Amino acid sequence: MKQFFGSSQRGDLKEAVRGLQNPQLILLMSNQEQFETHVQELERLYPRVPSIGCIGMSYDTKVVEKGVGVVAFCEGVSAVANVLEQVSTMPVKYIERLQRDVRMVSASQKDTICLDFCSGNDACVLTTIYTVLKPLHISLVGGTGDGGKVSANGQIYEDAVAYALVRNNHGKIKAYKENIYHQMGNYRFIASATDKSKYIIGALNGQPAKQVYQRILHVSEQEILTQTFKNPFGKLNGGDTCIVSIKEVNGSALACFRQVNDSDVLALLELGDYRAIVKDTIRAIRQDFSRISAVFSINCLFRYKLFSEDNYMQEYLKEMGTLGSHAGLVGYGEHFNNQFINQSMSCVVFE
Repeated sequence: MKQFFGSSQRGDLKEAVRGLQNPQLILLMSNQEQFETHVQELERLYPRVPSIGCIGMSYDTKVVEKGVGVVAFCEGVSAVANVLEQVSTMPVKYIERLQRDVRMVSASQKDTICLDFCSGNDACVLTTIYTVLKPLHISLVGGTGDGGKVSANGQIYEDAVAYALVRNNHGKIKAYKENIYHQMGNYRFIASATDKSKYIIGALNGQPAKQVYQRILHVSEQEILTQTFKNPFGKLNGGDTCIVSIKEVNGSALACFRQVNDSDVLALLELGDYRAIVKDTIRAIRQDFSRISAVFSINCLFRYKLFSEDNYMQEYLKEMGTLGSHAGLVGYGEHFNNQFINQSMSCVVFE
């Protein structure tokens, strides 16, 4: 297969798709002001080509912050795109669409991936989608867009998740997740006084969450929102750790970017040597693939900010580009199989 990436920093969609011919699937990443126009224009330019889209920044060798980016898979892939609606209340109502689409592309573990762009309520969405994917051992990679909107096949949806099933007809597919954080000391907490609808942690080990975070890290209230780049929480799930980023201070509580429930066990995390970790990820991919057609990744907005502040973002994209054709989305949360994670990278590699 071949991966196409085109962009326009000024938001000119025709410029972004220049040279794109015979796509089997199109991924659109646009800005808030032009998103709906771009969705309609893309459908006119490539009618009946499966597509999903969201509001967000994109990249290949450089980041497109405010314009438009287009990723397309061509030659040797089978794809279908669709949407699950009412994700805040009842996404399972539309699960037959996914079940039908799995059959349509003859999806299998070795050569199929589910890509998704979500408008919100990610944890519920992933649980729903994974009821179909897990028995087939099919992986999922995706993320959250901005503005509460996504698109599928030329239509705009709110309160929805747009997904694409992609089968590589001439090779394997494998998904990866990268975590650049590790546990800090022996700090473990039991969360309480949580608000699941607002992603709020009220207390940690019975004490106000804000004060606990400040006391350990010796930061002011104003510094909390930047300190989370270096010290997020980690939700312990068996042997795995899902990163939980702090969104804002809410009185004596902390509002986060993913749901935390009463009695959840949290650890305090600290930033590792991310340059070395990125090299390890690339090394692992090379060990699994002797031949790589494309890599599509989702990088968290907070990773983008951290890497940019450390003047590493451009180097990072160059490093990932050594694998071959690499492109992706800067998301507001990342998806890996049934996990909704923050401050991470998830990607899919095509043979």
